[in-house]
Amino acid sequence: MIHCSTFMFSRRQVLKTASAGFGMVALAGLLDQRAKAEEKTTPHPLAPKKPHFPAKARRLIFVHMNGAISHHDTFDYKPQLIKDHGKPGPGGGILTESKFKFKQYGETDSWFSELLPNLAKHADKICWLRGLYTDTPAHPQAVVQMHTGSANAALTRPSMGAWLLYGLGSENQDVPGYITINPPPNFGGAVNYGSAFLPVHFQGSRIDDRGNLPNLKASTSSSLQRKQLDLIQAMNRDLAATSGAPDQLDGVIESYELGFKMQSKVPELLDISKEPEAVKATYGIKDGPAGSFARQCLMARRLSQAGVRFVEICQPGWDHHNNLHKGLIDRCGSIDQPVAALLADLDQRGLLDETLVLFGSEFGRQATAQGQDGRDHNITGYPMFLVGAGVKKGYTHGATDEYGIRAVEGRMHTNDLHATLLALMGLDHEKLTYRYSGRDFRLTDIKGEVAREIFV
Repeated sequence: MIHCSTFMFSRRQVLKTASAGFGMVALAGLLDQRAKAEEKTTPHPLAPKKPHFPAKARRLIFVHMNGAISHHDTFDYKPQLIKDHGKPGPGGGILTESKFKFKQYGETDSWFSELLPNLAKHADKICWLRGLYTDTPAHPQAVVQMHTGSANAALTRPSMGAWLLYGLGSENQDVPGYITINPPPNFGGAVNYGSAFLPVHFQGSRIDDRGNLPNLKASTSSSLQRKQLDLIQAMNRDLAATSGAPDQLDGVIESYELGFKMQSKVPELLDISKEPEAVKATYGIKDGPAGSFARQCLMARRLSQAGVRFVEICQPGWDHHNNLHKGLIDRCGSIDQPVAALLADLDQRGLLDETLVLFGSEFGRQATAQGQDGRDHNITGYPMFLVGAGVKKGYTHGATDEYGIRAVEGRMHTNDLHATLLALMGLDHEKLTYRYSGRDFRLTDIKGEVAREIFV
């Protein structure tokens, strides 16, 4: 539990009431009765909310390849790049083909490199978004834009997951509705899962790749802790009802309640040791850093199954300005089996019918060489993909040019991607607004077009 010095209640109110002849136990009882009466008329801020229109997906899992995966070497096959290998590129530099072999998979004849044989088996489930582009080639700004809709560091914006919780609430009141696993400490840090000017109870809860959540361990028995919390929460609610109470107080109240519930529910939920050995083997679970991403993927399935609205899992290390060949073998080797297992597991359990999986990076990489063995950043055209609820299977939306440099068909800015994801979740991005600093804000700012062509 959080230290008592941070609890936001009025000491003067407590002393005044106690001096009138009430003991602390009696005081707690009176305030608790009042709080329960108020709860009957006050809707829970994280209670499930009705979407703007029928939702195609109930939950979202974002599989984030932090640092920009090279699409030229993984799943963006360009015969012309192979043909023109070694020639000057249209924007300068020398065109450079992939060192890896490509092969077609499934009835859709989708191309994958030899680096992703397990993921390739899901070719006919995938809905490709091949015409993406964004605004800035700098990782911190691009990652923040992917998560919040804006690369403007002058004003921190709410993250995508926070907007989803704000618009839809949570399906399970005993666990966080928004969890980010192993988020990168750089490239924006906590901004990427924060709530900014939205109430604090909409922000993401950060856990590591072993399921540990900071400051969650109880310091006393559950029954005594519950009594302490009832007293403190009653005082907080009493303060919240007064004129001039801090705006953050409601969020603090909800955070304490959720924290108490999480102490018993979350550790059990994230304990993958009880999963059948066959399931763990399918994901490639192993001890140590080498099994980090596999553990994340299995936890993501468990969290989604428990009703968590938005889960993000992250694999860093894709910024290959050099060591591209060996680096991709390592990174793809760490994610190929776990991501494929996640998709298969969700499908087998019937969860793909209501869960949407987004896979990709903040931007792409160039078709030209950088140094002896690298590729630089590319923001003008790159792919991501969706699998699951609401999107067409084995479908391709958009395309880049013959070298995979620039989006030329079905162009989707980051704002368009966010508008499309919100629509799949039943939310109109133009109606999902929050009044702050004299104006209405939204995830897509003043832009955003929904790519309805990909909807089933």
